[in-house]
Amino acid sequence: MESETIIGETSTNNNNGQQQTTQPLLRKKQLSVMVAVDESDISLYALKWTLEHVFKKHVVDPVMGEEVDPEPDPEQGMVTLVHAIEPFERYTFPAEPSMYTSASMVESVRKAQHQNAVELLSRAFQICRKAKIKAETLILEGDTKEMLCQAVEEMHFDLLVVGSRGLGAIKRAFLGSVSDFCAHHAKCPVLIVKPPHK
Repeated sequence: MESETIIGETSTNNNNGQQQTTQPLLRKKQLSVMVAVDESDISLYALKWTLEHVFKKHVVDPVMGEEVDPEPDPEQGMVTLVHAIEPFERYTFPAEPSMYTSASMVESVRKAQHQNAVELLSRAFQICRKAKIKAETLILEGDTKEMLCQAVEEMHFDLLVVGSRGLGAIKRAFLGSVSDFCAHHAKCPVLIVKPPHK
């Protein structure tokens, strides 16, 4: 996932008077960022915040002293939009167990989950496209916390961005927090974007 941009090169003259290009003076590594996307508004807010603050150049007008509209930096890097599909648990109930465990029912739930993931990532991709930032999408299957950390490690992302839903202490204790887990286990820096103050 790494790509580099050469900022400058050194050149020397060889014995025949011909110019030779040697090693680049400086290489600018393009940032590889993974943004977790789910059904919550905070995940889309986290994506927009990342595009605005990580992937755009902020320029101040020297005359007016005010910031002009930030522009996308095409050399900045790429964002990978990721959604993890939680595994569907088969629950059985005494009334009609066959209704809840049939293969067709499980398959229809999986298809619905996948379709939902495609729609979520499509919305997020359009946000990146509108901002003129390069993006790609990725659907994972498994526990969200673990899959995000595994993807970071296997694909060598530079930064993981997750939204914080602001769970209270009790909910966090019972449900666990994706952002907390990733902050402790991901093999790269983790940016946790909190919802805006109302």
